[in-house]
Amino acid sequence: MKVLLLGSGGREHALGWAISRSPRCDELMSLSGNPGLAELGPSVEGIDASDVGAVAAFARAQGTDLVVVGPEAPLAAGVVDALNSMGVAAFGPTRAGARLEASKSFAKEVMAAAGVPTGAYGQFTDAAEAAAYLTSHPAPHVVKADGLAAGKGVLVTESLDDATAWVERCLTGSFASGEEPTVVIEEFLPGPELSVFFLCDGINAVPLQPARDYKRRSEGDTGPNTGGMGSFSPVADLPEGLVEEVRTTIALPVLTEMASRGTPYRGFLYVGLALTPDGPKVIEFNCRLGDPETQAVLPLLESDLLALMHAAATATLPDGDLVWSDRAAVNVVLAADGYPESPTKGGVITGIPTPSDDLIVFHAGTTSDEKGRTVANGGRVLSVVGLGDDVPSARQRAYGAVDAISWPHKVFRTDIAQ
Repeated sequence: MKVLLLGSGGREHALGWAISRSPRCDELMSLSGNPGLAELGPSVEGIDASDVGAVAAFARAQGTDLVVVGPEAPLAAGVVDALNSMGVAAFGPTRAGARLEASKSFAKEVMAAAGVPTGAYGQFTDAAEAAAYLTSHPAPHVVKADGLAAGKGVLVTESLDDATAWVERCLTGSFASGEEPTVVIEEFLPGPELSVFFLCDGINAVPLQPARDYKRRSEGDTGPNTGGMGSFSPVADLPEGLVEEVRTTIALPVLTEMASRGTPYRGFLYVGLALTPDGPKVIEFNCRLGDPETQAVLPLLESDLLALMHAAATATLPDGDLVWSDRAAVNVVLAADGYPESPTKGGVITGIPTPSDDLIVFHAGTTSDEKGRTVANGGRVLSVVGLGDDVPSARQRAYGAVDAISWPHKVFRTDIAQ
């Protein structure tokens, strides 16, 4: 199969790595990739992944058998719709399906219609009404931009003043989006968080192995929210039967509800959960794999990912469990100083190890300079993944490599999987 992968982050490098290992993969091309993806196959420049018409035309001209969409922006722009209209198979939800991530208020409406457990909420387009809602509800306050915000549009705070300022940012500031910017204010859900991913073909949902991620910038889960600073898998302390409970009470009802609206959902469905005293409740949906969770999950998958994605895209996903390694993986994200607000770009990266059975480094915010050297060029720069017989040994390998990798502005959390 000839595969075109959209995206340039650590998640996409991990997807490309897993796809390239499939015996069905004859050629892997990446659109707007990174130096890591370029080692797996041709990297196509000059086409914006969100220019859905250009992407579809290119894929058809290349005789592409499957387009795999990594990031959320092209999905929300309707790239799968454009590809399907040209007869090109694509793995990912249509624009209608991607609203589960692109609009927090829409996701809440779908959950309510499907009877899916989640926190109480209010949605507002007026700052005064939102402020009144905040005043009448106890802290902690959870304030979310309705639209896409690269994982940075959420504030959890005890401060009413900070929550009110975030509302303004969502309605009139940097997170405002759409013709009528909206803010969602949610009930805080206590309990540990968990990410569960499903492969969906419109009817069926097959779970991937769960992972736990770390959203806050600094140790001890302090500092601002980020796209994610690390992850590990498997998660050993889960209640028995939890994943099947999430499948039957959350994933399948959402698929049924989306199908009833005439918009069957195909692709990855990321369910972000809080394991509350009353059971699992949904914090958010994403319409793609999570980053940094993907980098810890896919190295443990022994089933053929490309075959599974093609089956999901063509509504032929088989029943049955996937095959997983009995090892563990720990992903430590190396970011640039100043992330997430204003990361410092630049600096030649040295010490990146050669991939092995025990260690993989996935590229994200990197580029190559005129001498072919790898240079830091983003907020989250590298994902360093250690593998071992258990989480502690995987963690040791990851942090050993972290210490060896160097550039002037490297920052990371020291407590991933601790």
